[in-house]
Amino acid sequence: MMGDMTQLGSLMAAVMFVWAIFRQLFPEEIQRDVRKYVNKVVSYVYPYVEITFHEYQADGWFKRSKAFVSIERYLSTNSSNRAKRLKANVVKDCESVVLSMDDYEEVTDEFKGIKIWWTSSKSIPQQRALFSYRGEEEKRYYRLTCKREHRDIIAKVYLQHVLDEGKAIAVKTRQRKLYTNNKSENWSGYKSNMWSHIIFEHPSTFDTLAMDPKKKKEILDDLMMFSKSKDYYKKVGKSWKRGYLLYGPPGTGKSSMIAAMANLLEYDIYDLELTSVKDNTDLRKLLIDTSSKSIIVIEDIDCSLDLTGQRKEKKEESKEEEKDPVRKAEEEKDKKNKGSEVTLSGLLNFIDGLWSACGSERLIVFTTNFVEKLDPALIRRGRMDKHIELSYCCFETFKVLAKNYLDLESHDLFSTISRLLEETKMTPADVAENLMPKSFEENAESCLNKLIQSLENAKEEARLKAVEDARIKAEEEAAKKIEQNGEKVQETDAKLGDGEGKKVDQDSDMVQVGDAKENGVLTS
Repeated sequence: MMGDMTQLGSLMAAVMFVWAIFRQLFPEEIQRDVRKYVNKVVSYVYPYVEITFHEYQADGWFKRSKAFVSIERYLSTNSSNRAKRLKANVVKDCESVVLSMDDYEEVTDEFKGIKIWWTSSKSIPQQRALFSYRGEEEKRYYRLTCKREHRDIIAKVYLQHVLDEGKAIAVKTRQRKLYTNNKSENWSGYKSNMWSHIIFEHPSTFDTLAMDPKKKKEILDDLMMFSKSKDYYKKVGKSWKRGYLLYGPPGTGKSSMIAAMANLLEYDIYDLELTSVKDNTDLRKLLIDTSSKSIIVIEDIDCSLDLTGQRKEKKEESKEEEKDPVRKAEEEKDKKNKGSEVTLSGLLNFIDGLWSACGSERLIVFTTNFVEKLDPALIRRGRMDKHIELSYCCFETFKVLAKNYLDLESHDLFSTISRLLEETKMTPADVAENLMPKSFEENAESCLNKLIQSLENAKEEARLKAVEDARIKAEEEAAKKIEQNGEKVQETDAKLGDGEGKKVDQDSDMVQVGDAKENGVLTS
């Protein structure tokens, strides 16, 4: 045996020596041709098929290949328990550890009785580039190896199974994120991002949401129906998206509603700040860069940009601009100095135009305190499909808050609170603030009494405000009447003055005619 090993070592040394001489004597073009023909010869006798999946694709613009990521998840879950060397990745603020195959490690998988080998490897360039567009120059890849007779079933069935499993694992284990858009001028550079994000951990759910139970169930049913209607939207020829308009006074739970939607459907949230978007083109780029299973939110849209009444303003000002070129030039200069040039037309195309179909399974949510300020085209059905009014606290809403904050489902003071809520307006946020204990000495009854006192104070303030408003209105009407009477007196005086002036002129003419007759100037 020792002799055989010695012969094998000598043979390998001889082959390596011949290869080294060959590389020195022949140029790179000839070497490539020789390798190509050698590989062709080997392929006739080699009983296996190899498929390579690179981490980055040539046309991927420095983004990881989706196939590579799905395979990585699949192998981490299904095959990494058989690997001897693993890499650890800590996620969710050190709450869990994800293990994956280390480089140059091989694991086996089995599918319908077929044995498959997976190898994790990487290629390192011999010469390091001065500049690299990616963070690392090492090119990682996974290589699948199977027997040649199983090629069809591997390519057509097994690989699709791996990709589907990888996507399903990603949905179960992903960290949901809250995104906000960066300013357009900061998008340059290959490491820059249009969106910045943090881990989304908002505790709001539909169980804790303070609103009428019937209305809550209606919204829940609508959301669940949307999440399971992929085939239906395809059947009717619509993009798989839905718009929600949340409107009502401040403090009625619009932001909590959005968080509850995201937690229910397990979607990411993209909080779009329109004032940071340069123009309509950048708005479309932001839309393209969002992912599926997400909620795109524009809060307080009536305050984000001046998007209301633009059609009317353009019609009224068109003639003035033609007459006054100086004013037109000044307005153009002001537009350039403004931070955003997003128009109503651009926003409408963002919501419901051709570009809105670039993704699927998305919710678009607008919030506003003054729905009457918004352009009707912005909130019509088809763009904002469901309008949800979040109003002042009613008794049903109060019962939800009492259960959440005080663990109370009934109390003797509930009847008093019910009567006061019908007589005055208070937002759920204010009710919740009164129900929250501020010290260890406070109990449920003291919090309810505090709420009753606050409601009575609000009722008295509303009464005094109504009296004050009535007094101011009466004074304005009286002043208006006095002003109107004064205008009538002035008109009467003016009319009388005109009459007397005419009479004086007529008398003067008659006197002049009489004098002329006496002097013999005029004859009959």
